Order: sequence, then structure tokens, then C-alpha cells
Amino acid sequence: MTKDRIEGHPTHYWHTLDDGRVQCDVCPRLCKMREGQRGLCFVRGVAGGAVVLTTYGRSSGFCIDPIEKKPLNHFLPGTPVLSFGTAGCNLTCKFCQNWDISKSREFDKLQDKATPEAIADAAVRTGCKSVAVTYNDPVIFMEYAIDVAQACREKGIKMVAVTAGYMCDEPRTEFYKYMDAANVDLKAFTESFYKNICTGSLAPVLETLKYLKHETDVWFEITDLLIPGENDGEAEIEEMTGWVMENLGPDVPMHFSAFHPDWKMTDKPNTPLETVVRARRIAMKNGIRYAYTGNVHDPEGDATLCHQCGEVLIGRDWYDITAWALKTEGNYTGNCGNCGTPVAGIFDGPPGDWGRKRLPVRIGS
Repeated sequence: MTKDRIEGHPTHYWHTLDDGRVQCDVCPRLCKMREGQRGLCFVRGVAGGAVVLTTYGRSSGFCIDPIEKKPLNHFLPGTPVLSFGTAGCNLTCKFCQNWDISKSREFDKLQDKATPEAIADAAVRTGCKSVAVTYNDPVIFMEYAIDVAQACREKGIKMVAVTAGYMCDEPRTEFYKYMDAANVDLKAFTESFYKNICTGSLAPVLETLKYLKHETDVWFEITDLLIPGENDGEAEIEEMTGWVMENLGPDVPMHFSAFHPDWKMTDKPNTPLETVVRARRIAMKNGIRYAYTGNVHDPEGDATLCHQCGEVLIGRDWYDITAWALKTEGNYTGNCGNCGTPVAGIFDGPPGDWGRKRLPVRIGS
């Protein structure tokens, strides 16, 4: 932990220990800090005997992405999402694909300052249907994310969280009251992977997934980044998808994504196409109705199929929608246009046409 002069936004998930230290209660790390110290995430620290958030209102940048990039394939397909992150993270994944943001200790990277209201207004102005807290984990800046979500809700804009799901019970409950959708990164299905590669634990992530499914109306999908020789074995994928079926049911989409060498894991090769294709097949064999490949060019693995008749309901080429056979009748529901079988997800009429564009946006408070 570092020690310096800290200023920030008030938070309330913390308590004082008998020895005078202050414990942050947002995530399972339970960082214990003295005055002027920061937790492992680097953005929560102790000032005036309380834990404060040092990145409130400050972003590493705003960008309009396709919603499918989060990835969310069953949430307002084809629409643009205004995306932003801050700095820091509460996991230390050696393979982090956004390490320049999540591992940042340089606050000059946080160039864009924006109030929650300014972000909501920008989403409306740019035609975005949703705002996503992403790039680094919103768990560590939950107060800012929640305020943005509330501002967005007043404007009819939905809120998306892209997260590793590493969170304690009470803050988890508050956080997801304000989220409409989430993609949860299930990094592996062994405690050893989480401990040795992420310095975390699998169990809290599984608790987040069960909470989302059984105690909220949040639409969520799961991503599993497959790293050669680390978490891509058939037995592990069998066990993971079996757990999802047993605990979450068949309708939670799973994305099996290809790894590329990055951060502190540059000694591993890129994940072969056949690895993610095999994982998708295992998931579907085990009953997962909506399984996808990611970070590879695989139109077959990108397509949403009717689990009843096999009709291609949503065709995709990367983030471009190439086919649409989904019948929507309001209330955010969808059915197969061929056989009428309900399709799990949040759908609002015809798909958007944002495609694969990525548009940086500057937002001033």
C-alpha cells in the first residue's frame, strides 16, 4: 500500500478496526489501511479516518462502442453504447487486456472530467441507448457508477456494467439495483488460477453470478477468456458449463474469447480458433442455449440460434448484424420468427445499425 495525501469522494462501505486502521468492505480483499494509504485498487484510500474514492468524476476516456463489444449479444442488439472507465483494479490479472488503464498509477491518464448528468446528457445527444462502465472494473468506483446510472435512468438510458464480479455481498446488492445489464468475466473455473494469476478467488465470482440470476432482474452474460495451457482444458470447460447449467440455467449466454499475449503474460501464444470453437460446442452439448466465440472471425460462432428449431435469429460478422429473424412485440421480449419460441434477452424492436464503429467522445462537466 502507498501512503500520501489523499482527497476524494465519500464512501460508506468501510469500518474502523480496533488497531485504528480502516478496512474497505467493497471487495473480498478487505484492504486494511492507515491514514494516507491506498488499497490495492489504488483508487480507494483513507482520508480523515474514512475511505474515499479518488477517481469520482474522472475518466480515462469516453468512446461509443457497439454493445456487442462488451460483449452483450442479447441486450439491445446493434445499438451504440457510451463506454468509459477510470483507473485501477481490484484484481492483478497477469493477462490483462486493458492493463494501461486497470494497472495505471498515473492519474494524469484521467483527462476527461464529467459529472453523472453530463454523461447522461452525452448519451442522449449521441443517440446511445446505454452507458457502460468498463475498461477497468466498476466495482472499485461504484459510487461514481451508481450516480451515473441514476442520472441515466432519469433520461431513459440504460446502464451496463462490465466486471469481474469480485465483490462483497452488501455493496453488490446496492450496485446492481442500478444496473440494467452486465457482462461478468468468469476468468477460469479453478481456485488455483484465480490465486496464482489474478491474486483473487473464484468463490465470490460464483456468488455474484448466482445473485444476479436468482435475486435481480439484471440481464447478464458471461465471458471466459481462454488462455493456452492455463484454463482451456476440456475438463475445465465441461465443469464450468455444467456449473452454469445447474446454477444459472440454459439461458445465460456464454462467450468464449481468444487470448492474445499482453501485460505480464507475453510468453503464451494466441488462442487458436479451434479452441474457442471447441469450448462453444462443449457448452451447447451441455445445454447452454446461447454460446459464442469471441476475438476471432467466426460468423458461425457469432450467430444467435433458436434453440428449438435451429433458425439463425441474429447473424453477425464481428459486430455487424447480417441477419435478423427475431420477432419483437414490446416489453423487451423476443421470439423466433420461424417457430415462435421465446428468446432470452432484452430486445427493443428492430436491431440498431451501429455496426463495428468506435467513436471517441470528449465530455466536459
